[in-house]
Amino acid sequence: MVTSALPYANGPLHVGHVAGAYLPADIFVRYLRAKGKDVVWICGSDEHGAAITLRAKKEGISPQDIVDKYHVIIRDAFDDFGISFDHYGRTTSQQHHQTAQEFFTVLNDKGSFEIKTSEQFFDEEAQQFLADRYITGTCPKCQYDQAYGDQCEKCGSTLSPLELINPRSTLSGSTPVTKETSLWYLPMGDHEDWVKDYLQKGILDGVQHHDPKAWKNHVLGQCKSWIDAGLQSRAMTRDLDWGVPVPVEGADGKVLYVWLDAPIGYVSATQEWAKKNGKDWETYWKDDETALIHFIGKDNIVFHCIIFPILLKERGGYILPTNVPANEFMNLQGDKISTSRNWAVWLHEYLEDFPGRQDELRYVLGSILPEQKDSEFTWGEFQDRVNNELADILGNFVNRAVVLTGKYYDGVIPKAGHFTPEDLQVLEDMRSKRGIVGKSIEAYRFREGLQEAMNIARIGNKYLADSEPWKVYKTDPERVKTILNICLQIVAECTVVLDPFLPFSMQKIRAAMNIGHQAWDSTEAAFAEGQKITSPGILFTKIEDEMVAQQIEKLGSKEVETTIEAPKETCTFDDFVKSDIRVGTILEAEQIPKTKKLLKLRVDIGLEVRTIVSGIAESYSAEDVIGQKVSVIINLAPRKIKGVESEGMILMAQNSEGELSFISPTKDFGSGSTIS
Repeated sequence: MVTSALPYANGPLHVGHVAGAYLPADIFVRYLRAKGKDVVWICGSDEHGAAITLRAKKEGISPQDIVDKYHVIIRDAFDDFGISFDHYGRTTSQQHHQTAQEFFTVLNDKGSFEIKTSEQFFDEEAQQFLADRYITGTCPKCQYDQAYGDQCEKCGSTLSPLELINPRSTLSGSTPVTKETSLWYLPMGDHEDWVKDYLQKGILDGVQHHDPKAWKNHVLGQCKSWIDAGLQSRAMTRDLDWGVPVPVEGADGKVLYVWLDAPIGYVSATQEWAKKNGKDWETYWKDDETALIHFIGKDNIVFHCIIFPILLKERGGYILPTNVPANEFMNLQGDKISTSRNWAVWLHEYLEDFPGRQDELRYVLGSILPEQKDSEFTWGEFQDRVNNELADILGNFVNRAVVLTGKYYDGVIPKAGHFTPEDLQVLEDMRSKRGIVGKSIEAYRFREGLQEAMNIARIGNKYLADSEPWKVYKTDPERVKTILNICLQIVAECTVVLDPFLPFSMQKIRAAMNIGHQAWDSTEAAFAEGQKITSPGILFTKIEDEMVAQQIEKLGSKEVETTIEAPKETCTFDDFVKSDIRVGTILEAEQIPKTKKLLKLRVDIGLEVRTIVSGIAESYSAEDVIGQKVSVIINLAPRKIKGVESEGMILMAQNSEGELSFISPTKDFGSGSTIS
């Protein structure tokens, strides 16, 4: 049972999404199918949650209109790119609503939840409770000031809304108030002991469930830090009007938390697939002999490794993940991918700009997958890998082998004669790669697997160059039959071992060579001697400089709506004049250890020199700020930040991208001058 993270249906896919959870899974599943495994790969659009309603409010249409639009865009892009899901569902389906509500009801009837009345953020202007993603503020762990109420996308920490510093509503921009509401909570602390054994030892219910050494270090590391901090109760319902309604009397206006709702989408989509195909869905979710693998990005680790397993085990009868091979993030051209700045390579646009060239992108992304650390996509590397590897190594070898067969033997595969020791070594080297590639794929080392698979073409290129059949034919045409027979064996081997990575190109080669889709473990010859073949044509056309320049120019070029925060609630003049704002001069600055954002400043405010901690280190280095005139609020109560007592606040301007700029007097005013 293989799943990939359900993409939010509030925007199209970009290469970071593809490299995170979908291309790796596609390679893995295609390999398992070639091995003859009984495998089902499930995904679908995540159509609930605050991100959907936020997009709907922004565009002035209904949430259903949003998900209907983007579900189609996402689904079609997956199809066109060759992402071979067995089923792609959606969480607004009737089947999903029934499954999710039934799941919740069973847990509720078992007493798996605790109902707690607590203080939740409430937007008085919008007159509604605020779900996690409706709140932003400063992360208490890394000081990033655009953290969401459920997670900081800067440091990856999982949060609760009340932990945020200086929270604000994304609906109105105002500071929310707290208001009582009753929600259903999952008491995760009750499950801490078995979760720890399951993740750290691979033991479940006293039995060895999996090998934790097979899990990625950053996956276990993130889980360990969460567990070490103590598992806290987490709300499984939300006060919202868009989602799966809580199936309990008196729960009007409440829906299931998206991180209970969405993972159950894997189950409901499997049910839909099974119904269409006459299968038993429970075999894939309840059979102890079934391995459950989740492909996700690193921002979803704790949800798939801790929260969802707790829900599955508490529900009873379900298997738990055997592995969660989460990838890190992919950057773009020296910067983070940013949808708001259009700093992204959108999958559907790539497919329009490069028709019929899915494998080129599959190959480049496969070569740089962020398996253990963040990686970077650049158009320059895209061009180099397509031209120098796909075209010059793989495409060149296949073309020469087929063209020479056509030239010397009218396109008929010649019968091999005597094999030299060099011939036998080449064949042995070629055949050894299949097992190596398979082991790499099974260990989720897809970059390594692709490199080894491409080495088959390298073996063929070297063999062809060393044997020089175009020269030998003049004196020993019989020898050339053996040479080209071996070359065509290597081509046929490529169609097996490279198929999980480059399915479109391998299908072209199979069609040209008139051979079938060979099973991974097959030892039979792929073709019969005397068989007629044709040319597959140019497999990979080189990428020209102009094409790269156009794509780079396209980055960030679209007009993207800038998000301007709404005005905050009205304050009186008397409230405002209580703020004592002075011109200050920064005398000293140093980075606070183990933080990315905080600088410890010594600031002359005219009256005295004060220590101020400011979260500006991502915009200014310590060296840059010394001597800078700044605006300082000097009558705030002191506050300890990272063990340093801060005696004021530096005022900064911030744009929609989170970039900071000092607010400084345009004239040379002395330290201590008042700002009013």
